[in-house]
Amino acid sequence: MADQLSPDEKFDLITRNLQEVLGEDKLKQVLQERELKVYWGTATTGKPHVAYFVPMSKIADFLKAGCEVTILFADLHAYLDNMKAPWELLELRVKYYEQVIKAMLESIGVPLEKLKFVKGTDYQLSREYTLDVYRLSSMVTEHDAKKAGAEVVKQVEHPLLSGLLYPGLQALDEEYLKVDAQFGGVDQRKIFTLAEKYLPSLGYTKRAHLMNPMVPGLTGAKMSSSEEESKIDLLDSKEDVKKKLKKAFCEPGNIQNNGVLSFVKYVLFPLRGEFCIKRDPKWGGDKIYTGFDEVEKDFAEELIHPGDLKASVEAALNQLLEPIRKKFESPELRKLTNTAYPDPSKTSKPRVPREEEEERTMSWFEIKILLVAEKSDHHTI
Repeated sequence: MADQLSPDEKFDLITRNLQEVLGEDKLKQVLQERELKVYWGTATTGKPHVAYFVPMSKIADFLKAGCEVTILFADLHAYLDNMKAPWELLELRVKYYEQVIKAMLESIGVPLEKLKFVKGTDYQLSREYTLDVYRLSSMVTEHDAKKAGAEVVKQVEHPLLSGLLYPGLQALDEEYLKVDAQFGGVDQRKIFTLAEKYLPSLGYTKRAHLMNPMVPGLTGAKMSSSEEESKIDLLDSKEDVKKKLKKAFCEPGNIQNNGVLSFVKYVLFPLRGEFCIKRDPKWGGDKIYTGFDEVEKDFAEELIHPGDLKASVEAALNQLLEPIRKKFESPELRKLTNTAYPDPSKTSKPRVPREEEEERTMSWFEIKILLVAEKSDHHTI
C-alpha cells in the first residue's frame, strides 16, 4: 500500500489524529527522499492497559505509510522514574511488555516483521552513550531537566537525581536509534522540546516529534496504570470489562473527558473505519457510523444513549482483547505475568541483612555493566 501513496498522502496518514507535530517541514522533506524512520518508547513499569491501543493504532498508520518503526522497551528509564520498577523485576517486565505489546499488534493486524524491537540497556550502558549522558549533563540546567520531566516522571517532594537524568536519556535515544522522528503522548512535549534544544549542542540533528492526545480514563481523568478504577487491563475478563465500563464516566450529551467516546475516536475508527452502535429494535436498531464526527454529534444531541455506547464499545473491545487473553492462557506467560507483577498482598519480603540485600539488588546491573565494559574493551583492541 505504501508504494502507491504519494509523499503528501503518507504525511497525512502519519499525522492523522495527532494533537501536535513539531518539525512538519522536516517530515515532508524526508518523505520526498525516502521512508521515514520513527520510534516509540515505553518505560516498562506498570502493566500496559487498553489506552495502549491508541499508540498501537498510530504505529499501524506509520507502517501503512511505509515508515521504518522501532519500538523501545525502556527498562533503564523505568528504574530512573522514581524506582517504579525495581532492578530484580526489570528483565521480567521487559519480557512481559514485549509479549503483551506483540499480542496487541497481532490483534489489530500489524505485521511484526516490519517492526524493530530494542531494549534500552542493550545500548544505554555503552561507553559512547554514557559519555554523551555526561556531556549532556554538563549543559542541561537543573531547572530545564525538572521542567522537562514534570508530566512524565513521578513528582515527589524530594526528587531523586535519577528523575532529572530521565529526559536527557530520552533525548539521546533519538540519536542512538538513528531515527528522523520520535512519537509519544502530548504529555512528553517538554521532553521533546528539551531534545530539540540540546541535541544540536552535542553535534546531533534535531528530530521531528509526533504527539498523540492523552485519552481520558474511565473516571474522566488520564488513564493510568497506577489507578485501577481508571483503566481496563489487557488481560481483564469479559466480566471485568463489563463491570468497569458500567462504572465509566459517560454523562448523556457530554463529550468532554469522555474516555469511552475517545476510545471510539482514537482506536476503533482508525483500525476499522466504522463503528456500530448496537441498539434494541424499539430504539431504532443497530446503526453503523462511517465517521467519528457523526457519532460525536449524535451523542452530544443525546441520540446515542450512554448505555448503548458502552455496550457497543464493550463488544468491540472484547474482540481486540480476546486474542491477547488466549495467548496469555499459556502456563509460561501466566507465570511471567505473576512473577513480573507479584501480588503485593501475597508477597512477604524476608528480612535480610542490609549488605546482602544491596548485593542481591545490584547483581543484575553489575553483571550487565561488566559485560558491556568487557565488550567495549574487546572492540577497542
